Amino acid sequence: MTQDILVHTEAGVATITFNRVDKKNSITRDMYAAMADALQAAKDDANVRVVVFQGDVAIFSAGNDIGDFLQQPPAAQDSPVFRFLRGLAAFPKPVIAAVCGPAVGIGTTMLLHCDLVYAGDNAAFSMPFVNLGLCPEAASSLLVPQMLGYHRAAEALLLGEPFMAEAALEVGLANRVVPPTECNAYAQAQAKKLAAKPLSSLIETKRLMKGGQMARVLEVMAEEGESFGRMLREPAAREAFSAFMEKRKPDFSQS
Repeated sequence: MTQDILVHTEAGVATITFNRVDKKNSITRDMYAAMADALQAAKDDANVRVVVFQGDVAIFSAGNDIGDFLQQPPAAQDSPVFRFLRGLAAFPKPVIAAVCGPAVGIGTTMLLHCDLVYAGDNAAFSMPFVNLGLCPEAASSLLVPQMLGYHRAAEALLLGEPFMAEAALEVGLANRVVPPTECNAYAQAQAKKLAAKPLSSLIETKRLMKGGQMARVLEVMAEEGESFGRMLREPAAREAFSAFMEKRKPDFSQS
């Protein structure tokens, strides 16, 4: 397993940590595979009652590692990124995220599938898919309008501009905002509270809350994945990624 993802299990809590701070916790194919495997192991382990995702006090995740992404694009629904997203969306036990600093792209959309999200007051959430010539993923085209309302969702998904922790709290993406140095510890404390409760009740309560929409979420996720893969091969995305690698402003006048 890659050392860019750390997994530690103690007292019923499995903690999955982004450990690539020097690269802003940008996510590679191997990291997606490691997280998908960690979720499957946590699902199968009767001693695990809660999963916590966390990053660094300065950065949660910058989203996909662009270089790795271009070399190994998600070509099929069984690719590690889609396996991770489906595993997270359908995960039966409680999932908590502790988010400090930027949470870009999938760093934000994965939170839509977490049950509790605690944000450092330095958290900045963004979904800049359009700016990369792409489309939403992780069923965000369904879930973001439901959570934010259509017009706020349009602002977040069409403009791709970041919104801060207090705004995330206001729209319900975050449960609480705390100082960054306290965020991971606060999430762990909440996880311990959950781990002390009957697992069967946690699972059934989560199933009842999410069950009615789960099929639709997975359907939209698959549809987005097809569109995402197609758009990745089109001129707009090629220009966006070339501009990113060349550190220049993209020109979409022909896209």
